[in-house]
Amino acid sequence: MAPPIPPHPLYAPESDEVVWHGRFPLQRVCFRYRKRDGSLSGLLTWEILRRGQGTVILPWDPVTDRIALIEQFRLPALAAGEEPRMTELPAGLVETGEDPAETARRELEEETGLACTRIIPMGIFLLMQGGSDERVHFQLAQVSLEEGAKLSGGLPSENEETIVNVVDAAEAFAMVADNRIRNAPAALALLWLQVNHARLKAEWTQ
Repeated sequence: MAPPIPPHPLYAPESDEVVWHGRFPLQRVCFRYRKRDGSLSGLLTWEILRRGQGTVILPWDPVTDRIALIEQFRLPALAAGEEPRMTELPAGLVETGEDPAETARRELEEETGLACTRIIPMGIFLLMQGGSDERVHFQLAQVSLEEGAKLSGGLPSENEETIVNVVDAAEAFAMVADNRIRNAPAALALLWLQVNHARLKAEWTQ
């Protein structure tokens, strides 16, 4: 089942049905919306992928100024014509009723083997507002990334294999600038850290 779409003065639904009950429900909605002049739009039919809430975690060591990135196989990336082993950040879906920060801690440990000593929110973002309801909580996690550390992760029970790559923060920022980071969540999180880098480094290394 898909959760109901909340009522809103701008939203005038006419029909609503779940047309696919797979891992994530696919909902087809026929509706009109109220335009700026107060009139209703023509009838629209949209499909919405109901993914719920997710979290993305940026593991950063402010002392060594290193970041842990991961690589894993992504079938949709291959379908899009991209390299399927994507460089990204740990991430996962938030369980119903779960604090996104707790999800972040769990996913960080599962996908990298790292535990964090501090975690702060960076923001909540919609990644595909034209087709999915997924709201993603971005979290910055303070971790210890010593030089030469060997990290690995992924749950064998879920057939996951994650390869952990530890890079200097400057190199991670350059990867975004050079478009070597090809997924939006990792790029957005790294850009946020780049903007706040000097302030946080000073605060977290006192």
